Amino acid sequence: MKILVADDDLTSRAVLTAVLSKWGFDVRTVADGPAALEEVSEPDSPKLVVLDRMMPGLDGLEVCRRLREGETSMPRYIIMVTTLGSSGDVVDGLTAGADDYPFNNDELAARIRVGRRVIGLQDNAVEREGLNGVVEMAGALCHELNQPLQVISSTAELLLMDLEQDAPCFQEVQTIERHAARLGDITQKIMAITDYKTRDYLTGTIVDIHGLNEEGTPDLSHGQDGRP
Repeated sequence: MKILVADDDLTSRAVLTAVLSKWGFDVRTVADGPAALEEVSEPDSPKLVVLDRMMPGLDGLEVCRRLREGETSMPRYIIMVTTLGSSGDVVDGLTAGADDYPFNNDELAARIRVGRRVIGLQDNAVEREGLNGVVEMAGALCHELNQPLQVISSTAELLLMDLEQDAPCFQEVQTIERHAARLGDITQKIMAITDYKTRDYLTGTIVDIHGLNEEGTPDLSHGQDGRP
């Protein structure tokens, strides 16, 4: 996961970069407020942001306000850090839109872990919402395909009844009938989905229709997310 650290202190940036890299983060660092805003404006920019309150150009409060103003449906998780620790400073930070305002390094480490979990949950929710839309569209398409598939399958069955097994086209018609039945089985499974599982594929995550049981509902024997 990407994380942005905006801090004008070189030592603080170096320490945070070392620790966060060890935790598996892809760390981006900037030294002032304007650079922080420029970094988050880039495509696929970090969703987890650690802001120093006192920075040149724009302070952390103003950067936080601007980030919240331009927010999309996927909000960033913003952690503001400072040596100022009064209750008024905390209120200012949270009012500006910060999600957390830790008082020391131990708290900062815990808040970063919380932020990573929150971003992960948001990403999963968006992914599942997108898959729901795909499943609904696929179900409607399969509904439209079901009738012509039934016609093809029934016609092939009738032809097979009238053909001798040694007829030149018998095997071809048999192949048509078999694959029409297979397509019909797939469309029925998709139309029966009221919940679904996912599995990893070469290009990302896909709906696993083969994880359905005979009733057309998800086979939960592999776990809630469809993985063994």
